[in-house]
Amino acid sequence: MKLAKFDSLVSLSRLRLVQFLMGVLFLYLLFISFEIPLVFKTTSAGFYTDALPRPLFVESEEDFTDKSAPARPTDDPELFRLAGSRTPPRRMWEYKEVSGLLFNESSFDSYDSKDEFSVLHKTARHAFVVGKKLWDDLQSPQNKSDSEPERQNQKQNRTGSCPESISLSGSEFVNRSRVLVIPCGLTLGSHITVIGMPHWAHAEYDPKIAILKEGDESVMVTQFMMELQGLKTVEGEDPPRILHFNPRLKGDWSGKPVIEQNTCYRMQWGTALRCEGWTSRADEETVDGQVKCEKWIRDDENGSEESKATWWLKRLIGRKNKVALDWPYPFAEGRLFVLTLSAGLEGYHVNVDGRHVTSFPYRTGFVLEDATGLSLKGDLDVHSVFAAALPTSHPSFAPQKHLERLSKWKAPPLPEGDVELFIGVLSAGNHFAERMAVRKSWVQHKLIKSSKVVARFFVALNGRKDINVELKKEAEYFGDIVVVPYMDNYDLVVLKTVAICEYGIRTVAAKYIMKCDDDTFVRVDPVIKEAKKLGDRSLYIGNMNYYHKPLRNGKWAVTYEEWPEEEYPPYANGPGYIVSSDIAQFIVDEFENHKLRLFKMEDVSMGMWVEKFNSSKAVEYQHSLKFCQFGCIEDYYTAHYQSPRQMLCMWDKLQKQGKPQCCNMR
Repeated sequence: MKLAKFDSLVSLSRLRLVQFLMGVLFLYLLFISFEIPLVFKTTSAGFYTDALPRPLFVESEEDFTDKSAPARPTDDPELFRLAGSRTPPRRMWEYKEVSGLLFNESSFDSYDSKDEFSVLHKTARHAFVVGKKLWDDLQSPQNKSDSEPERQNQKQNRTGSCPESISLSGSEFVNRSRVLVIPCGLTLGSHITVIGMPHWAHAEYDPKIAILKEGDESVMVTQFMMELQGLKTVEGEDPPRILHFNPRLKGDWSGKPVIEQNTCYRMQWGTALRCEGWTSRADEETVDGQVKCEKWIRDDENGSEESKATWWLKRLIGRKNKVALDWPYPFAEGRLFVLTLSAGLEGYHVNVDGRHVTSFPYRTGFVLEDATGLSLKGDLDVHSVFAAALPTSHPSFAPQKHLERLSKWKAPPLPEGDVELFIGVLSAGNHFAERMAVRKSWVQHKLIKSSKVVARFFVALNGRKDINVELKKEAEYFGDIVVVPYMDNYDLVVLKTVAICEYGIRTVAAKYIMKCDDDTFVRVDPVIKEAKKLGDRSLYIGNMNYYHKPLRNGKWAVTYEEWPEEEYPPYANGPGYIVSSDIAQFIVDEFENHKLRLFKMEDVSMGMWVEKFNSSKAVEYQHSLKFCQFGCIEDYYTAHYQSPRQMLCMWDKLQKQGKPQCCNMR
């Protein structure tokens, strides 16, 4: 009895103790909830300064103007703009959508008209005069009021008909520059039929695809090219070749008839798929269950002798002989053919005269709706072209198709202090898809999102007002575009490079300045490590070219007036290179003092400027093949000629696998 009474007293005391402790805990939590905000209000300045990076709080526009950028030491404190006025100190956290490099009509008057570079300088002056008018027009209130009607007109222009089928006779096809326009692209199951006749072979004395045998003056050649092209991908450039189908009836360097297939994006060809008369290997992947290459009769085969030798043996062991049909090469000189190109689930399929010949798998970077044109060129008479099972809904080729206006793609604010690396990305006004792909891929790197590395696009103005209107909206929303206010011109890309240097030293005070293109994929980590290896020395890093000579003939010819020297100075390839801030400062100073020599090839210009800087202060030249000039290589630092879809693919692989892998169009 006593033991039971004792247990009840103990239980009661334990219950009271638990209740007391719970009450104390409640009072403590109540006290803390009132005390923490007071602590943060009174000690936030010291707390953030000493312990954590201080966040950016912006209450109004005055917060921007009250904070000035820490200036990087320089030998010349008096920096002048091109127009002649002194440059005020740049304010940090202040986004400028127009380049700080200012120009006026007399900018290039000091250059002697007899100088070999005077033509380029005059072109630049004219481009800035026109660009100023374009920019002023964009800023005017009238432009804002006119924007809505213009958008309606553009919408009406885009909403064209989407015929389910298109038929052209041979003469109609020729009158349309031998291009069949497919307004809404292709879709799964679409097919195009071509009826044509190859020309008889002709002699070529300087053959491009064949090799002259010793003692021969010419070689007989006949070939034609059928291409699916992305006519609406980017205006003002050669359209990408989504499928290049090239039968070479008399052969090429191999000496045997061949069919070569490939893709090309911005003059960068992928790896060719060559069908040379042999069936694809049994272990090679198929396309919708079809082999990539079918077999045809080759004149070097000895199949008949083999069949005679093995026929008796097979009969003795009781094996039934399968009937094999031997087909000739599908095209012949002067003989009519019917070719059908169809779009499958995994690739394109080509049938000739009812027989499957080849299948070409889709490559990263292109989709069916991009194929908006069929071109047929070469030694071929076209009798008719017929496209059917086409999509009846119209895809949008407007900028809105590419731009994802989500806050996560916006550029982070500029940092309060200096940055380690500034990356200037050269872009064209109508490259909306390329810029969006960059935003969604390597610009998402943690160093860029944290503003330790800053990246900006540098864009000049387009001749079309509607593109400039969209560009301005894009710049205002994403906050990552710097407009260099001149009329865009390929020969004047060099001016964007000067603007990158100006922004890198005055707006972000970067230690290193990198230039790349909007079709360049950048691995930020190894790029910074490569620069840090050289410490505080003046540096020039990239894929270096030594003793290169100007091409005097062809598409990329350079005249003696443009470049009188026999060799270029050492220079890094344009898709990606780095210079130290002192070199960038030198370039801007020379430009604003009208002493900077301009050349239409941007990467050669940088080599020329670095060479001049090197004459007074030693520069460390660092060569690396990992700054890839053509396509993508293993363990790259930068990869060039990457389409928007390849950019996203490469970023996805880098994130998931933790190591660089290419997404080639191969």
